[in-house]
Amino acid sequence: MKYNRILLKLSGESLQGEQKYGLSPAVLQSYAEQIKAVAESGVQIGIVIGGGNIFRGLQGAKKGFDRVKGDQMGMLATIINSLALHSALEDNGVKAKVLTSIRMEPIGEYYSKAKAIEYLEAGYVVIIGGGTSNPYFSTDTASALRGIEIEAEVMFKGTRVDGVYTADPEKDPTATKFDRITFDEVYNRDLKVMDMTAFTLCKENGLDIIVFDMDTPGNLEKVMQGENIGTLVCKEI
Repeated sequence: MKYNRILLKLSGESLQGEQKYGLSPAVLQSYAEQIKAVAESGVQIGIVIGGGNIFRGLQGAKKGFDRVKGDQMGMLATIINSLALHSALEDNGVKAKVLTSIRMEPIGEYYSKAKAIEYLEAGYVVIIGGGTSNPYFSTDTASALRGIEIEAEVMFKGTRVDGVYTADPEKDPTATKFDRITFDEVYNRDLKVMDMTAFTLCKENGLDIIVFDMDTPGNLEKVMQGENIGTLVCKEI
């Protein structure tokens, strides 16, 4: 495999599959199988999952929820997703741990960098739930922060699209995909890879991002082996 330690960011919306809400057992099983294949090769995997399949604080704020309360609800949604993935991984024979940025033992152990790295080095997949534990920060920012903290070599952003395009490919049929693109070009083109706080954290700390389609079975292993199926975002091409 091309990398020894990665941070995998998973979309909450992807976990709902064909449903409009909640968790799809089929998607969880597919993700667990893909993660197992990579973990068995010896790669250390940290995971951060969004909560958009259950609740988004920002959307809640537009519907009258207090933003801080809404974001706290979103953080709890990420922990529900973390527990679901943990269960799917264990069901597939993968050793995994859930760490939470908010104290809630026995649901998960309280996150620290030292504990996360200790588990990674012991062969566990480490799922970090609860976002940054602060309102006004997205799970993209949480994944950037955790990726930097656990000294990951790269962040894999698993989404429903297969990379970064010149425009939204679902809206613009003429949009073309980048194989590689610099952080600066993403800024200049105003492309929506992730929110700016997360993106700037990655740029300033040298954490490259690979955007790829996680919903196609086997893609995680392919991108780990260096196959050109996503988009690499880096400082220099």
